[in-house]
Amino acid sequence: MLIRLLRAHLGPYSRPITVLVLLQLIQTIATLYLPTLNADIIDNGVVKGDTGYILQTGGIMIGVTVAQVICSIGAVYFGAKTAMALGRDMRASVFDRVQSFSAREVGQFGAPSLITRSTNDVQQVQMLVLMTFTLMVSAPIMCVGGIIMALNQDVQLSTLLIAIVPILGILIGVIVTRMRPLFRSMQERIDTVNRVLREQISGLRVIRAFVKDTHERERFGVANDELTDVGLRVGRLMALMFPLVMMVVNLSSVAVMWFGAKRIDSGGMQIGALTAFLSYLMQILMSVMMATFMFMMVPRAEVCAERIQEVLDTDTTVVPPASPVRELSRRGFLELRGADFRYPGAEASVLRDVSFTARPGETTAIIGSTGSGKTTLLSLIPRLSDATDGSVLVDGVDVRELDPVLLAKTVGLVPQKPYLFSGTVATNLRYGNPDATDDELWQALETAQAKDFVSELTDGLNAPIAQGGTNVSGGQRQRLAIARALVRKPEIYLFDDSFSALDYATDARLRAALSQETADATVVIVAQRVSTIRDADRIIVLDEGLVVGEGTHHELMDDNETYREIVLSQLTEEEAA
Repeated sequence: MLIRLLRAHLGPYSRPITVLVLLQLIQTIATLYLPTLNADIIDNGVVKGDTGYILQTGGIMIGVTVAQVICSIGAVYFGAKTAMALGRDMRASVFDRVQSFSAREVGQFGAPSLITRSTNDVQQVQMLVLMTFTLMVSAPIMCVGGIIMALNQDVQLSTLLIAIVPILGILIGVIVTRMRPLFRSMQERIDTVNRVLREQISGLRVIRAFVKDTHERERFGVANDELTDVGLRVGRLMALMFPLVMMVVNLSSVAVMWFGAKRIDSGGMQIGALTAFLSYLMQILMSVMMATFMFMMVPRAEVCAERIQEVLDTDTTVVPPASPVRELSRRGFLELRGADFRYPGAEASVLRDVSFTARPGETTAIIGSTGSGKTTLLSLIPRLSDATDGSVLVDGVDVRELDPVLLAKTVGLVPQKPYLFSGTVATNLRYGNPDATDDELWQALETAQAKDFVSELTDGLNAPIAQGGTNVSGGQRQRLAIARALVRKPEIYLFDDSFSALDYATDARLRAALSQETADATVVIVAQRVSTIRDADRIIVLDEGLVVGEGTHHELMDDNETYREIVLSQLTEEEAA
């Protein structure tokens, strides 16, 4: 999975990677050449007392060292640049894929996991690539080249490498095998910590209201301890690896000195050759150590790559049409024909055979008990989810065949939990229409009954809005969300219980103003409050996903028991009449 991910994202950077490999090759050859020059200085210069030879060969060594440094700097530059570009591209790919997800896919992964995958997981893969470009590319060249140069110095002494290298490989392989499942567990524990922390930050008021500080502290402590425990187990394996490698390196050096001394004593080897052989042995083992460091990162990066690829391989259930309809003949005519919706793996459908029509210039209300499927029904219209059976039509065209941009312009949704973005009042209102003028913004605010409180803010339209709109009240947040939809001026307005935080007087004024602003548009309102929808042209009554009634308020009060029960739970008989 890691190779597949890298192959897909490193393709555009083949040229800088080629330059990087070339620089690493030159650098490694220079590094391998230096011990041979050093051996020549000892054997042909120091031993024979030839100062001229020492200076001449020393000058060559300086030139080789300069070339080595220049190539090393260049390789690190291209490696870092390519690795950072890779991380940027992977984050962009994950972001683009998540943007295409429906509510079903987002719920499948969960927001904390998606955040971890696009940040921490990408960072792990990016770090592996960076270390590969700066260390790992030269490691095999160094290892193979070092063995060749060691054989060139003394073949008999090189037989030690036959025992040293396999022992080192086996030790590393055993440790890496044990680390891989721990790294997967670590990433899952990071997901859990993110989820718990996100819940506690979002639900801070609830925690304090119910005096659950101690409980939540313990809950976070459990998640934190589990992550710490896995981290410690990984750390112990990492701590074990380097002493084992250094033990093999040091024992190898002792063995080379022992047998090399005997070779020198017998006249089969010179002192300079032994010095060079020791240098090559260190280079070989250092390359193995670099590979060891990489192998420590590979298991975690591989797990992270699997998690990233899992997101990239997940197709949205809301599939864009192959040949989208880009123009509509009528404006705002909405119809549902036998629409069903079932969540994956659910035993029963949330919606069953829902059919109704909403026309321009009319207000259609949807009411029902909690869990009857009202919000799910509304989500089918802008294609936040797709109906599993039946169809949803806008101006006679199935929404699955409409161009997503056209659908977004035609339908304006004010969700049940309105969300405001960090910025200003103006930037939030212009979210749907970047070209809206200040006059249009004030007009929308006036209709949404938000003009008064925005005018009282120090900077008016430029007043800051915190992330999620946490610096304004729930009612103000709802009114700003309604104003945002009005600025867009769609043909179909969908209000998903968007008046629940408003007092009755503000609710009444807002509905009166909306009726004038949306006189030519199709308006669909989902509400729990009967007073909000009693004057609607058509009321749809939902019960457990089924349409059990349709008509005006007075018609339903006369012949629909479900609607009558809902009304009388909020109003008296006289008020209902």
